[in-house]
Amino acid sequence: MTPCECSAPHDRRRIVLTGGPGAGKTALLELIRQSFCSHVAVLPEAASIVFGGGFPRHSDAGCQRAAQRAIYHVQRQLENTGDSHNAAIVLCDRGTLDGLAYWPGAPGDFWAPLGSDREQEMVRYDAVIHLRTPTADLGYNHQNPLRTETAARAAEVDDLILRAWDGHPRRWLIESSTDFLDKAARALDALRGELPECCRGHEVPSVRDRVHQQLSGGQSPIS
Repeated sequence: MTPCECSAPHDRRRIVLTGGPGAGKTALLELIRQSFCSHVAVLPEAASIVFGGGFPRHSDAGCQRAAQRAIYHVQRQLENTGDSHNAAIVLCDRGTLDGLAYWPGAPGDFWAPLGSDREQEMVRYDAVIHLRTPTADLGYNHQNPLRTETAARAAEVDDLILRAWDGHPRRWLIESSTDFLDKAARALDALRGELPECCRGHEVPSVRDRVHQQLSGGQSPIS
């Protein structure tokens, strides 16, 4: 993140960046880190912390339920860390409602042991930016080692996430296209619109240049 001359207190806005597998979140988050000021706090993905740290990832319902509850608790504590600094935006790599897309049962069974419900979780987030999962012909792949879904399953999960956040009053749906740069630019524009005026003065570098830099370093723009 680039330094920011603004030192005034900010009214923190918590924003979710979500989407199905392969939607491009990883690449977009890297662009955000390089392009926006230090008052945009980018949180890591709770699921990557949980599974990357060795949490069992089995297909039976019992393990799936345990994993999603673990992810929920990690997500909530990550958000607490973001709130502890003078951030204008706390950008969450997924939010607590994403767990509904991976939950093997009725939504009420997910919320009850957590002492919450969908409505309470929805109002925690000021905005949602949803990157839609591309089809196989638009770039879906398995280059992320933590990604296990087929293209068909990825599309199904994307639709479940869409339903999980249905009804949020401030949501952007960023559809896939043959050019990822166009998709990234639309998402960056949505996020930029959420910044306070004091932080909007930073010049966002060319999205195309940023992605080309990633490609020259051997990184995939779709992750």
